[in-house]
Amino acid sequence: MEYRQLGASGLQVSVLSFGTATFGGGTEFFKAWGSTQAEEATRLVDLCLEAGINLFDTADIYSQGLSEEILGKAIEGKRDKLLISTKATFTFGEGPNNQGSGRFHLLKQVEGSLKRLKTDYIDVFHMHGFDGNTPVEETLRTLDDLIQSGKIRYIAASNFSGWHLMKSLAVSEKYGWNRYVAHQVYYSLANRDYEWELMPLGIDQKIGAIVWSPLAAGLLGGRYKRNQPKPADARVAQGGSPIPSVVVNDELLYNVVDVLEEIAAETEKTVAQVAINWVLQRPTVSSIIVGARNEEQLKQNFGAIGWNLTTEQLQRLDKASEIAPVYPYWHQRQNLTLNPPPKFY
Repeated sequence: MEYRQLGASGLQVSVLSFGTATFGGGTEFFKAWGSTQAEEATRLVDLCLEAGINLFDTADIYSQGLSEEILGKAIEGKRDKLLISTKATFTFGEGPNNQGSGRFHLLKQVEGSLKRLKTDYIDVFHMHGFDGNTPVEETLRTLDDLIQSGKIRYIAASNFSGWHLMKSLAVSEKYGWNRYVAHQVYYSLANRDYEWELMPLGIDQKIGAIVWSPLAAGLLGGRYKRNQPKPADARVAQGGSPIPSVVVNDELLYNVVDVLEEIAAETEKTVAQVAINWVLQRPTVSSIIVGARNEEQLKQNFGAIGWNLTTEQLQRLDKASEIAPVYPYWHQRQNLTLNPPPKFY
């Protein structure tokens, strides 16, 4: 297992982290992800630890707390061997203060997560999304207080736009509060928008990327092929995809899959392993979240590490997945001497 520094923090995380949204299946949406219960979850956690994975990701809203509860049971007696990442911001429970990144909601959610996870502290606590109604100062002061109290150790963002993240970093610097060290983001060969602004920001501000859905909700897993019916039993068909179908261009997807299949044959790896390895070689990426409904899926993910695509293979995948950026990025790219892109090779 390879370990990388999480942004500008002193924390070393495994390049693969295990996502537990498949635990519980407590809502219709998450049933399409999986319904792993405590016994099987314990086995999956043990397999991850044996492989060197040290970061386990969950969130309060995953099956309305059930994912955290099952993860808490699965890690009993092993807490000192792993890192826990969880999140808050989105709707949880009832009442007028049941969502957001305000002090009231965050304090309530942290206490609830600690109880469900059966732990005294959270290693990485994410704002699951940006709250445009709450002053950034209130959010960051609350998070700083939670760090001072020992209930959380590092803070991170998730699904922020560039100005959301940069404003938050500026406020932390202004008041001397703890800053976000990581940004959990969607990034895959099917959608490379992360590269336009968030990646340069991450390079400049030393924010580590924790990537979710590197296979685009399974679209890059090897089952979606040109001129073939889309699998009816997949998460997309069952309504469990976190990625809207409107943002994935079918022609681009199949062009990418064509190249993935070529490179999979060259490397003797699976299509999914090649797609994950591509993400691992991109700037700012600290860790990639992989999920699994069973042991076989989990072990398949392990095959994505311990080797690297060649520069020529990376360039072929880049060419197949490239799209024209939106404004102002296409304008900035007209003068790359003023606005040099991230160095990929």
